[in-house]
Amino acid sequence: MTHEISRRRFVQATMAAAAASMASGRSHGANERVRLACIGVANRGGQLIKATLPHADAEIVALCDVDARPLEKQAAALPGKVDVYRDYRKVLERKDIDAVVVATPDHWHALITVDACAAGKDVYVEKPLSLTIHEGRRMVAAARQHERVVQVGLHRRSGKLFSELGGFLGQGGIGKVTVAHCYRLNNMAPNGIGKMQPSEPPKELDWDMWVGPQAARPYQDNITPYKFRWWKEYSSQIGNWGVHYFDIIRWMLGEEAPVAVTALGGKYVVDDDRTIPDTMQATYEFASGRLLIFGQYEGNSTNPFPRNSEVELRGTQGTLYVMDNGCQVVPDRGGQFQDEKVRMEAMDVKSPDKGDLTTEHMRNFLDCVKSREKPRADVEEGHRSTIFAHLGNIALASKARIEWDAQAERITNNDAANALLHYEYRAPWKLG
Repeated sequence: MTHEISRRRFVQATMAAAAASMASGRSHGANERVRLACIGVANRGGQLIKATLPHADAEIVALCDVDARPLEKQAAALPGKVDVYRDYRKVLERKDIDAVVVATPDHWHALITVDACAAGKDVYVEKPLSLTIHEGRRMVAAARQHERVVQVGLHRRSGKLFSELGGFLGQGGIGKVTVAHCYRLNNMAPNGIGKMQPSEPPKELDWDMWVGPQAARPYQDNITPYKFRWWKEYSSQIGNWGVHYFDIIRWMLGEEAPVAVTALGGKYVVDDDRTIPDTMQATYEFASGRLLIFGQYEGNSTNPFPRNSEVELRGTQGTLYVMDNGCQVVPDRGGQFQDEKVRMEAMDVKSPDKGDLTTEHMRNFLDCVKSREKPRADVEEGHRSTIFAHLGNIALASKARIEWDAQAERITNNDAANALLHYEYRAPWKLG
């Protein structure tokens, strides 16, 4: 049931925190146009173009992609003339471009972002921020060194709901939270992304450039477009989906990093060419005394949460279920040797967010390009959230419980696992 008194109490308890977090950085130059180039324009890149168009002070002047097919499609759909490129370095040479929007496959995020910062461009880069922890830290350093605005595409950071929930939880709204759950659910059994033999790449695709800093390999139809997310050399599903959940969970709970991580999983049911597991569970322990559990289940798609919620937070007074359009609190009762009465009111709150969060996130980026303030999903925050995904993959690969020093960004109990913090780039690519 919806309880208006609960909603009022919830909003009152969180209004101050929401106002502080959601304050716009826009302070001057409001009418100045920001000239943008979009690098990587298929799928998510196309969605980011769509999220940019409603803003009258944004002008897309260039597009870049190693595949001519989405490049031509997006160029034809945009109003007015835009320049097209196949090599991002040509884009960065232009002095008339203020900022770039990066929506390439994950293994390209770091190189383009670091080079763009060095070229004096601000950057909106899609999640996950990086392919490795070393890359992420280097991206933060480049942004700070060159005094660039770098917004990570964790668009829920621009949602009022999640900001309000942070205030609510911080004031003990559901008691002490000891466990958080989130999942990637998608039944891909039995064939997944399929099995394919190497073949000649399409004539429109610069395959060598697509592979970039990774080891050279033959083209396959089930790598690109989009299916690269099931190849550990280019992405992962804990990176693709998990990072969204890790970010809002640690934001709402005020956490920075785990102190220990374990993971189990493998290819248990899907028979395809993937190099990531179809079933995986990673557990993160915090020094504050709570666990975060992420499950990637690609052999089953049943959501264990009510209303297809995305995140579950279990507190000593109640359980919070969160989805983009609202949240629900289920009260808890005392258990063994405790008073069995209900410990709090049930709550059912609709999200105060009305528009598209990606469009709002782009708005915040454009405002910060002008004001020079940090955006809502600043590169440092994006890096910290992306570390969770990388540590889950490292724990699975090393088959060990790993202990994490967040300040040094090193694994303290497994020297061999530290080798997985980065990989050797293929020549001539170097991270500046």
